[in-house]
Amino acid sequence: MLAFSMTFPGTVFAMRGFDPYLVAIGRAVLAALCAVACLLVARVPLLPPRRHLRAYVLTSATVVFGFPVFSGLALHSGASTAHSAVVIGLLPAATAAFAVLRAGERPRPMFWVACGLGAASITVFTLSQGGGRFSAADLLLVLALLSAALGYTEGARLARETPGWRVISYALVVAAPVSVPVTIVLAMTTELRPSVAALAGFAWVGVISMFLGFVPWYAGLAMGGIARAGQTQLTQPLLTLLWAWLLLAEDFGPATILAALAVLVCVAATQRARITATEEPPPGAPAPASVPVVTRTSPDTAR
Repeated sequence: MLAFSMTFPGTVFAMRGFDPYLVAIGRAVLAALCAVACLLVARVPLLPPRRHLRAYVLTSATVVFGFPVFSGLALHSGASTAHSAVVIGLLPAATAAFAVLRAGERPRPMFWVACGLGAASITVFTLSQGGGRFSAADLLLVLALLSAALGYTEGARLARETPGWRVISYALVVAAPVSVPVTIVLAMTTELRPSVAALAGFAWVGVISMFLGFVPWYAGLAMGGIARAGQTQLTQPLLTLLWAWLLLAEDFGPATILAALAVLVCVAATQRARITATEEPPPGAPAPASVPVVTRTSPDTAR
């Protein structure tokens, strides 16, 4: 959560010296170098098991490409770091919703009420900030939100069988045939204005946000449950607001803080009301295996 809270400020710094697409795709190449080095040191296969390849492709498409591209373009289109943090603040609830859909859980009705209130809070906030209409940046942030939520869910499901660091490593390796040539082309065809701040921002989103942050994140989601462990992200928007104020000197009014707090309360409610006390298996799911009970009988009873 601490690593991810600096993603938006790091992206802003990186885009001061590099093209937005280069930042979004190039960070995956930098992270892939770290991933390959770790796989080689650990002496494990450089490619994931074939039976999980489809899941890794989906994870790569969402967290390696989807979220960085959509969020980077939103920031480049004029969305402030503070505004983006509030919209993305609904991510834990979206991740929980994907976990419900993918795992077949049946949440209490209050779960969906809290999700709806959170979405309503985000809608009111974005409309008030956009003069009564959604901007292109807002739509990009929603796409980034959905990409991250789906990618977190798929990666966490993989992390139930594979260590978290290998999950993100394999996702980056699977993405490399696309990310490496695209990065080379962008580096040769776009204007480069490297500075200390831009390089530091690029290094953060590449090494920390794209790789090291996912190592404990996927492991935690797998161990604590996808939706339940997502509660750790509740304070991420507030931390991002703090970084935006400290590092970028962004000004944001009480409406931004109130919206962030409203989203935090709604998301916290989704975590508390996620699953009913007695869950039933989803339609079509196999019934749980019964456990044989061994009882002792007396000789008289046996006769």
